Amino acid sequence: MAFEDVLALREEAELECRYRRAVTAGDTAAMSLLGAMLLRRGDLEAAEPHLRNATAAGERAAANNLGVLLHQRGHAEEAAGWWRIAAVAGSAAAAHALGRHLREQGDEPGAEYWLRQSAEQGHALGAYALADLLEHRRDVGAERWFRAAAERGHREAAYRIALIHTERGEPELAETWYRQAAARGHGRAALRLGSALEERGELDEAARWYLQAAKEGESGAACALGFLLRDRGDLAEAAEWWRRAALDGDGNAANALGALHAQAGEPEQAERWYRTALDAGDHNGAFNLGLLCSAAGRTAQAEQWYRRAAYAGHREACNALAVLLLQRGDPAGAEPWFSKAAEAGSVDAAFNLGILHAGRDDGATAVQWYERAAAAGHVEAALQVGIAAQRDGDHHVAERHLRRAAGGGSDDAAFRLGVLLEQRDPVESEEWYERAARNGHRRAQVRLGMCAARRGDVVEAARWYRQAAAAGSSNGAFNLGVLLAREGSEAEAAQWWTRAADAGHGRAALRLAVLTARQGALQEAESWCARAAECGPAEVAERAARLQTALHRDLSA
Repeated sequence: MAFEDVLALREEAELECRYRRAVTAGDTAAMSLLGAMLLRRGDLEAAEPHLRNATAAGERAAANNLGVLLHQRGHAEEAAGWWRIAAVAGSAAAAHALGRHLREQGDEPGAEYWLRQSAEQGHALGAYALADLLEHRRDVGAERWFRAAAERGHREAAYRIALIHTERGEPELAETWYRQAAARGHGRAALRLGSALEERGELDEAARWYLQAAKEGESGAACALGFLLRDRGDLAEAAEWWRRAALDGDGNAANALGALHAQAGEPEQAERWYRTALDAGDHNGAFNLGLLCSAAGRTAQAEQWYRRAAYAGHREACNALAVLLLQRGDPAGAEPWFSKAAEAGSVDAAFNLGILHAGRDDGATAVQWYERAAAAGHVEAALQVGIAAQRDGDHHVAERHLRRAAGGGSDDAAFRLGVLLEQRDPVESEEWYERAARNGHRRAQVRLGMCAARRGDVVEAARWYRQAAAAGSSNGAFNLGVLLAREGSEAEAAQWWTRAADAGHGRAALRLAVLTARQGALQEAESWCARAAECGPAEVAERAARLQTALHRDLSA
């Protein structure tokens, strides 16, 4: 036992001895104090005679405590009688106790009278109880008494004032009261304060309040603390707090713990925690079980879990179920689930509805869904709206959506934006080509090479053509061959043209036909002519046919 605790026990024992000596001498105030001490200690048998004697002698505090003792023993009506005596004599504590008793009995007018008597005497508990009663009636006077109780140190009252300011949209005032309540050990206030601090990026202080709230038993705070620790890279500590919260019934924490195990390649542990989340009433657990089964190739089980979550209104489960049905070849079954998810706010579902209608050649409806998803920030949807607008000749709308998609990281949008701007603003156009090209977009690499070639920068052009060709671009291989041929490297040029022609590039095949014919390899040249005619386009096929006729004539001669 700590020294301070030993000292406190010694002081209490000495105080009890003094009270007992005074009681023996007939001191009624000492009777009241000794009775209160024994009552706090839980020794009701020993406390009662002292409190009754003190009450009979007119000690109102003793009458109040006698009421408390009787209430603890289950004698509510007798307790109320003594509280009334003490309250009439001016005891604020007794008025509070009597008011609470009357409210429990359904006598709200009587309760309000006595609670107001207590509150007006400056009793914090009385002020809070009065405020709670008035708030229940939606009486605007409640705030005044919550404030009075809070100013006297009542932490729940401070929390309730904070909630009032939150409902009014006054976050700064709310935070002031959350701080007061949290500083007095109020767990939910500490959680709310931590959440507000996290939202504005003050993560260290948020973590401190979450920790305090978690220690007070707030599972939501333990869960939130886990996410902060995860973001800092401390997965072990995060898992510990999530485990505490999950075992305390927090479904979000159980899901987070399940995801942690899933990422670690521990599906059995992941499933256990997802089921715990589901048992806690969190339908995200069913959705996550669906994802887990889907990843393991257990499609039938995945569908069951998705359906369970979807029927409970889980929008992403609706979308996942629809995707699964679509993959199975059931677009009619998928559409209502996509629609349900989209109406619930799923951006992915809106985009998927666009894909569904595009597959039915219903372009107008597809664009409507793409626009809806794009407005919510879906990058690929913005790209599709841009492509549709570009196809319809609406370059203003196309540019707006392509910029949005490119800004969101779409390389294809960056490339298409570059094409759109090439005539109007070649400098910006090239910037977009380069952004896409640096991320491996082959068509952008070819375009960037063409821009460099127009400037006469052969080295830069060759670099981009080579990157595109190495990644499988037949246009990149063809253009690189043209560049090399102009520089006198026909042998290497032929290698790149061969790669392009093998991939179906008609112009590359025609170049090879001309090159091999010039070298006297007429049969090879005729073969390349046939390849060029096969691959096209029409202009190339026509030229290849003329060359092939001439070669055939020469071979016949």
